[in-house]
Amino acid sequence: RNRTILKVVKSIVKFQEAFFEQGVQQLRPLVLKQVAEDIGMHESTISRVTSNKYMYCPQGMLELKFFFNTGIQRSDHNEEMLSSVTVREMIRKMVAEEDACHPLKDQEIAARLQKSGVMIARRTVAKYRAEENIPSASQRKRYV
Repeated sequence: RNRTILKVVKSIVKFQEAFFEQGVQQLRPLVLKQVAEDIGMHESTISRVTSNKYMYCPQGMLELKFFFNTGIQRSDHNEEMLSSVTVREMIRKMVAEEDACHPLKDQEIAARLQKSGVMIARRTVAKYRAEENIPSASQRKRYV
């Protein structure tokens, strides 16, 4: 069992090397199937092994499931995809830096992300914003 956990963690580190060196902006999309193929085991085994297991790294204590996330297509790099976690971080940063009197609407956030080369729909921005517990633009608006 311990050898299996070690194999899985080594594979995750191999796939997410840039994340460990440079931070969340470099997190890559990763699915259970990729790790399963890498170490020659079944996806269900990888799923069981990563459940309720944590890894301590420079970014803090992270659940192994954190490293498995979907990808979002980039318009400027046909092959390379961005991690959904990275896109959520971009949204969080935009909201943190916005003008409180004129908060960004989901459509404006989507447009800015598209200018940055991230192919994302307004509905996806709204979903990620809600999952990150970020209020809507009307709820974030501050009156002076």
